[in-house]
Amino acid sequence: MLYQQIDSNKRKTFFIFAIFFVVLAALGSFIGYFFVDNIWYGIIFSLVVALIYALVTYFQSTSIVMSMNNARKINSADEAPKLWHIVEDMSMVADIPLPDIYIIEDDSPNAFATGRDPQHAAVAVTRGLYNMMDREELEGVMAHEISHVKNFDIRVSTISVALSSAIILICTLVGNAYRFVLPFTDDRDRGSSWVAIRLVLWLVGLVFMIIGPIIANLVQLAISRNREYLADVSGANLTQNPQGLIDALTKLKYYDQPMKKVDDASAALYFNDPKKKKDFADWFDTHPPLDKRIARLKKAFE
Repeated sequence: MLYQQIDSNKRKTFFIFAIFFVVLAALGSFIGYFFVDNIWYGIIFSLVVALIYALVTYFQSTSIVMSMNNARKINSADEAPKLWHIVEDMSMVADIPLPDIYIIEDDSPNAFATGRDPQHAAVAVTRGLYNMMDREELEGVMAHEISHVKNFDIRVSTISVALSSAIILICTLVGNAYRFVLPFTDDRDRGSSWVAIRLVLWLVGLVFMIIGPIIANLVQLAISRNREYLADVSGANLTQNPQGLIDALTKLKYYDQPMKKVDDASAALYFNDPKKKKDFADWFDTHPPLDKRIARLKKAFE
């Protein structure tokens, strides 16, 4: 099951790349059509910008994601001994290198893993999670995150974050492009039709600014919720103590305070929904409901 999941995640990497670049090509064709009168120039521009942005983000994923989430690296066990030793133990059991360990000074309990592979991985824990969980519960949560590292889930997540960020960037550029295009045009040369074009540009720019985050969220959902269920089971297998993770998930059910600051592009990385949003659009949620995770975990170890 584990090796099948690793192979599946490697295939998902290429699939997500393909989906992202189709979306980016579509955005590029719009840019080319409206701004340089050549869709191919727009497509090339869009793909080059996205590729450079994604590669930089991919290879610098840990520092970028940790910076976006105000995480601070701890360099010795003295700073957070319980956390350090648990991550050390779980890494040894999973047979992966010790990931870098970060603390986020936020009272909301949460955690995540990031990086491009087990050799370049990191885990982060909020102060709230560290203080709330006893050793067995914290061990269960960190085993879940270490499973993401071992199963190469972090590679799929990192690519998803990188490319969704690129889409948001390009959508924002398109949404504001009319501000830069209009000063270099002359309405007299364009004729009366330019007034209509200006209106179209303004409306399209507004639409792109609105749908940019939605596009990014939908792309994040390309990574199945099943990933979280599998990491729960894999983590419980690492600890050989599913009750620790069940108890941790149960505690989180009764805590609905969102984190103070969460970057939208990396919200899907967290152990639990960091925004604690409750609305009609459950299909946009990046995390399975805690009740379902607990039920599946109990069923897996009956």
